[in-house]
Amino acid sequence: MQVAVREGPQQPKIFYGEIIADLGLSLGRAQRLRRKMSQQNQMVYASVSLVSYYSQLNQLQPAEAAILDHLRDRLPTMKMLDIGIGGGRTTQHFLPLVGHYTGIDYATEMIAVCRRRFAASSQPANLAVMDARDLRQFDDNSFDFILFSFNGIDYVSHRDRLRILKEIHRVGKPGGAVLFSSHNLQSMARLFDYRQHLSRNPLKTYADLAMWGLTRLLNPAITLELINAAPHLVLKDESHNFRLQTYYIRPAEQVKQLEFGFNTIEIYPWTQRVKLAPLSEAYLEPDLWLYYFCLIT
Repeated sequence: MQVAVREGPQQPKIFYGEIIADLGLSLGRAQRLRRKMSQQNQMVYASVSLVSYYSQLNQLQPAEAAILDHLRDRLPTMKMLDIGIGGGRTTQHFLPLVGHYTGIDYATEMIAVCRRRFAASSQPANLAVMDARDLRQFDDNSFDFILFSFNGIDYVSHRDRLRILKEIHRVGKPGGAVLFSSHNLQSMARLFDYRQHLSRNPLKTYADLAMWGLTRLLNPAITLELINAAPHLVLKDESHNFRLQTYYIRPAEQVKQLEFGFNTIEIYPWTQRVKLAPLSEAYLEPDLWLYYFCLIT
């Protein structure tokens, strides 16, 4: 197998929940914090409760359905790589349609569920335990379509995120399609501003302020001012009972991360089938998740 060296994205200043760059932590401590984030998140995704949860999900998100329809005529000729398949939510939709399907997840337990779930499928599925940060099992230019859904790219460190984008670029064919979702940092501005949680309904105000307070308590280094200034941050949110450390990024910053090897970038709110246009409009989008669809150069 030959691995070509391609120029990857530049590594801008890092903003973590602990604000590593600003605190001037040693390289060793910064590396330990990055490893801790990835290891803790991986343990959560391998837990019995999350494996059970993701194995029960079946529906595509509206943005995913829109891209499926967009590519439908081409899918029978496509080799697809589905990253972070969890319990097989996306597998059940794309496996019958693509020419060749490969699904991977770094959680052994998730792949075990998928192998049982699709054992009787008439369309063969190549399912493997694999980490998106290291796709060395695949040759360069292997896939026509790469999907990384449910914000899977948000549960590794900033440096590892850039590694994943480089690996996706390497194993994808020039002109190949890529779709992934990510948390939108702009959505956090409202959550961290207590004034946005005041209403005439006292019960709603109480519940919203309780969530605001808990989020602030679990993210002591994060302020509204930092959210409004940072290009990306790692913080704990309410998903899965605050057990995950999640990377949030501004749409404009995500586009910058893609510019090294992707073009024709489109952005979709996760709740809609229609892309945001122009990109300047997407840069102001307040939705919690955004989907990014692009082509490999």
